[in-house]
Amino acid sequence: MRETRWWFAVLVCLVALAPIAVSAADCDRREPGLSTRYSDGWGITPDANRLQARTTIERSNAGTLQLAWAYGFGSKKPRTFPLVTEDTLFIADSGVGIVALDRETGCTRWVRKQGGELGTAILYARIDDRDALVYNDRNGGVYAIDALTGADIWHAAIVEQPIPMYSGTPTIQGQTVLVPISSLEIGLAANPLYGCCTTSGGMAAFDLQTGKELWFLPTIDKPPAPTEKHWLLVQEYGPSGAPVWGTPTVDVSRGVTYYGSGQNYSPPSTTTSDAIFAVDIASGEKRWVRQFTENDTYNIACDISRQHPNCPVQMGPDHDFGAPPVLVSRPGHPDVLVAGQKSGHVHGLDPETGEVRWSVRLGRGGALGGIHWGMAADANRAVVYVPVSDVAAHPVDGKPAPGLYALDVDTGETLWVHSREDRCPDRICSGGLSAAITATPEVVFAGSLDGYFSAYAADNGELLWTDDTWKDFDTVNGVPASGGAFDAHGPMVADDMVIVSSGYDSFGEKGGNVLLVYRLGGEGAK
Repeated sequence: MRETRWWFAVLVCLVALAPIAVSAADCDRREPGLSTRYSDGWGITPDANRLQARTTIERSNAGTLQLAWAYGFGSKKPRTFPLVTEDTLFIADSGVGIVALDRETGCTRWVRKQGGELGTAILYARIDDRDALVYNDRNGGVYAIDALTGADIWHAAIVEQPIPMYSGTPTIQGQTVLVPISSLEIGLAANPLYGCCTTSGGMAAFDLQTGKELWFLPTIDKPPAPTEKHWLLVQEYGPSGAPVWGTPTVDVSRGVTYYGSGQNYSPPSTTTSDAIFAVDIASGEKRWVRQFTENDTYNIACDISRQHPNCPVQMGPDHDFGAPPVLVSRPGHPDVLVAGQKSGHVHGLDPETGEVRWSVRLGRGGALGGIHWGMAADANRAVVYVPVSDVAAHPVDGKPAPGLYALDVDTGETLWVHSREDRCPDRICSGGLSAAITATPEVVFAGSLDGYFSAYAADNGELLWTDDTWKDFDTVNGVPASGGAFDAHGPMVADDMVIVSSGYDSFGEKGGNVLLVYRLGGEGAK
């Protein structure tokens, strides 16, 4: 039965992604430099603070940012967070592959062709005395390749779940690769002939040197069982779901990883959905689990109709923890684990026990946020920066409150707010901040769903610079490109550069397909 369901799922989900030729000029020197690297992964640092201290961009000069060059992606759903070295940007380009670009000119050093859906940050590692890159294919699993040439090293995938989805970027801690696991069933449930649902989200650990699986911890301990039937012949199952969408956060001192889970896909609901997990990295054993929203059962069938046979009768609000928790550590102060939820809530937790120290609600929340992809924090300022989307995928009570918020790490008190207004009355023009953000000691960078990429002062939220990306761009690789919504992984900062993808049409936003590389200098975009 399990094998039959697996093959059915594969047939439903297969999408032909034809490789698109990369026509950028080849660099004279093909080998990338790897002695200097500006991030440890999606969170920039293992604690997921997304704070980049290695930059010359300051409050006083952010207004001089100007576009240096642009690259055209092969799809209108770009999801990449680049690895930056002294001379190279490594990016993921769905339908094309992993691409190494010269960071000054955008010329191509090499391309590792791969036709899958690459929605990932690029991680650096050392494997058998080789410089390596680690990343994930959303449906294919985790890959390690040679950073100098793009040659294969290993490929890994979990065996415990029949149709996993590798949506969140892995995190490397020592010799362990931590991989968040969700499931294709959230989308398969849209088919009324599909009996929803049997899979569980979870966290997997692989050996960095070999790709061998070390452990897998599902978010749901109880195995699925037959529940109801619809149309007298389609068997339903539960419990299921509680996916892990976000990159795992690492607490090096405690040897723990923290991550959030999503809603259940089918009833009965569990106590581990919409929860924050603390898990021992070495053993895969739970230290603690704290649930924040009970009885939240929801899947994509509900987007089609509340009467869809796979939409739970008691449909939940879909209040995931999609954004990774942020661990803030300061000498002389208790550590705080800050978790942002699609309900619009932000919670301050004790990382040792999971006890809630404070909880505030910044927006009305909903299926698309609330807090959607990721926050940033600056321990020196004792502040966490929170982007709020507040797009209403379903009717939601309350007034939307999109914008950028700065909160006191110890109390949750709002220090400042930069509210955003919509570009136009249509939903595609929403001014919400859904994408992950990135901070420097003096500037916070955020892209909006209505196509503006902006720099804000870290001390008071003042708008320092903005660029409207809803336009066409000339690209270094000759691919026609235009900007769209800012969503997903958000910007990367290094030295005098800011790198960000514009265009993401997964949730009804304006699509686009451009990687934008800005540098200090000139008058900048106003």
